[in-house]
Amino acid sequence: MGSLVQERSRPDPATLLGRGKVEDLARLSEEREANLLVFDDDLSPAQQRNLEKALDRKTLDRTQLILDIFAKRARTREGRLQVELAQLDYLLPRLAGKGVLLSRLGGGIGTRGPGETKLETDRRRIRQRIQSVRREIAKVKRERGVRREARGRAQAPVVALVGYTNAGKSTLFSALTGTTDAVASDKLFMTLDPLVRRARLGPASDVFVVDTVGFIQKLPHSLVDAFRATLEEVAAADLLLHVVDASAEDLEAREAAVESVLREIGAAERPRIVALNKSDRVSAERGANLREARTGSVLVSAQRGDGLDLLKGEVASRLELLPRRVRLRFSAKDTRGIGGVYSAGRVVEHEVEGEEVRLVAELPARLIERYREKIL
Repeated sequence: MGSLVQERSRPDPATLLGRGKVEDLARLSEEREANLLVFDDDLSPAQQRNLEKALDRKTLDRTQLILDIFAKRARTREGRLQVELAQLDYLLPRLAGKGVLLSRLGGGIGTRGPGETKLETDRRRIRQRIQSVRREIAKVKRERGVRREARGRAQAPVVALVGYTNAGKSTLFSALTGTTDAVASDKLFMTLDPLVRRARLGPASDVFVVDTVGFIQKLPHSLVDAFRATLEEVAAADLLLHVVDASAEDLEAREAAVESVLREIGAAERPRIVALNKSDRVSAERGANLREARTGSVLVSAQRGDGLDLLKGEVASRLELLPRRVRLRFSAKDTRGIGGVYSAGRVVEHEVEGEEVRLVAELPARLIERYREKIL
């Protein structure tokens, strides 16, 4: 293990690092007997080829390393498709001189045509596979849209958890929903496949909670593109719950990285609450300072359960889910309207007078306007 850092006003177009630093890196690699070099930046295809030639070692750039981690974490078919698309988009411009074997790629791949070189064949096969994967992802996108419409008919708002990777989103998701579906771990990018579960914040205060992929600084554009079907869950949510690791030393930089991704996916203007998580790892003074600097934020420990009731109350308040008691009048034939009140709130009284039904119910404030004409 070892590291080397260089500060430059502009990266070297041929090798990213300057010539002298490449020589230093070669010596360091020899001393440490390194067989793999990882660059915390993106390398162009030419830079990667030049570095591997000069250093005689396999190199990975930031995007390729993240893609490799994503490939190991993807559990569902949707997640694997999205990772494969990002990998193929990354691989296509890097084929030259690689002698890449593509036997693992799936159906729809043609045979080599007359006069085609191996490189041309590989490029054609990758482009065909990209188109096939994009069609599959488009199908997933349509299915996800249908599910979103079904959730809308259920009259429960959607709360999407967003945040930097390893901020504790999955632990908070489990704490809010009471499920163990989400895998909580200190490893990066454990959640690639969004989970949607119903959570009860109080009487007649149900929401759908969505757990999403964690963001990072300089998130590769190809990943944002590939995961757009998943990230649409964030853009369509009624409220974002931005989960922040309160114990992180680079907290502000992580918040800025999340804001950057939210802008890219068109979700920057969504209403949000900041959940300052891992409060058990910070001093009371630091917790108070963080809250003061972030209006409306809530200090919580998803692992210990501290502050969860306060967070649920804040979410219910922002979504106007706190119940209000109203008296309603329906025609006895309006079974759909009456059923809607029962499913959306808590009916306290139910009286029938001839062809008329009168209800006293506790409904979320956000739904009162829907029954305005029925209010007595």
